[in-house]
Amino acid sequence: MKLNKKLFFQIHSWVGVKVSILFFLVCFSGTMATLSNEMDWLFYPGLRASGAGERVSYNTIVKSIEQSYPDGKLTYWVMADEPYLNDIVYVEVGGYRKYVFVDPYSGKVTGSTPVTFQRFFRDFHYYLFMPFYQIGYFIVLVFAFFLLIAWISALVFYKKWWKKFLELKQGKNPLVFFRSLHRVVGLWSLPFAFLITITGIWYFLERTNTAGISDLANPKAPKILGSEDSVINHGNFHFQLDYELAAQLAHKEIPNLKIGGIVPGKTLNDPIYIRGKSDVPLVRKRSNRVYVDPFEKKVVQIQKAEEISTVMYLNDIADPIHFGKWGGLTTKILWFLGGASICGLILTGIWIALKRQAIQKSIANIKPVMGAWRFVNWGLGMLITGYMYYFLIMRYGVSWESILIVSGILGVLIFVTWFVFDFKLRRLVNEDLEKSSKKLQSV
Repeated sequence: MKLNKKLFFQIHSWVGVKVSILFFLVCFSGTMATLSNEMDWLFYPGLRASGAGERVSYNTIVKSIEQSYPDGKLTYWVMADEPYLNDIVYVEVGGYRKYVFVDPYSGKVTGSTPVTFQRFFRDFHYYLFMPFYQIGYFIVLVFAFFLLIAWISALVFYKKWWKKFLELKQGKNPLVFFRSLHRVVGLWSLPFAFLITITGIWYFLERTNTAGISDLANPKAPKILGSEDSVINHGNFHFQLDYELAAQLAHKEIPNLKIGGIVPGKTLNDPIYIRGKSDVPLVRKRSNRVYVDPFEKKVVQIQKAEEISTVMYLNDIADPIHFGKWGGLTTKILWFLGGASICGLILTGIWIALKRQAIQKSIANIKPVMGAWRFVNWGLGMLITGYMYYFLIMRYGVSWESILIVSGILGVLIFVTWFVFDFKLRRLVNEDLEKSSKKLQSV
């Protein structure tokens, strides 16, 4: 059966243009998330590790945090994979979360912030800041299927694409160059697009718990008896737990464990949850889990990466592959470039479609490229922007100075968008039409 290549071209164009703005936001936020830790390193001096000596006791670090935030509540503790980053400890203060930076070699608090670039872009990419989390999650996850449709349809209608990885055409008309650039960049982005598609679809299957994947891949944490000891301050018990003992017990169970995260229980009936990496490649930190009862001073549950099921293994390699964290800074840079290329494909695709429409519109009355979808795209874009401001103010509690900076950056992006896709595009089209008119008159 002969394939209708024109139909596949129309499908490709529909995905790239009709849902273009939302598609770009999803890809852009994911791209920025790949190097978000490095952005934090550049922006926050307190996050830069000294790298001198050995780690101090975990309890020493906790005491430093308690001295700095006596009314705070320690909820989460991250030891970065990157050797150039300090530890980040999540401390709730006055209803807001603070990201507290601690030098693991001196045990001193080196700074704090209401939100990191890593958290901002991960929240953005996970659920578009929508407070109705499931809606945001599914909007993002659906684009894994859109990306799949986009690159498969392109391969169908693009003749002998395997021979055109270096075919970059130059021409007097910018449209010729941008079409060629769009195709070449698309071809070189195929391996990356394939990995993002596969992992994105896996996230969708996990979120929908298809075939019980979520239940199999995310075992429930155990409960413990807790403590009735009067010495324990029930309102501030997180600072009183013995994290050093918990770490020692975890290392005893998994000798090659490199602890990457510590989560104290929300209540006295929850164990300390320690996770990290071992010698198993690719998997994320939570593939190794050790739950410690700090009162009975014993391990109550353990999970080793080398012993997990196939479903759990696939689930635990999805994040490192999706965000390029599996190979350190090198792969994160490669993934950033791959994500940037997809963002570029979306933008050049919009530009090509809009210019083609502008030329045709000057000759005959045709339907707009985006039509009613323009209102869907801009409507969702404005909704996401509104939720972003809500999160910055109500969830993150950032300063008004930061709000003004974000607003300034957003204003510049809107201006550049208008200049490139409206003002500049109309000028180019008018210039092309004038040149064509002069040629006809000379003939």
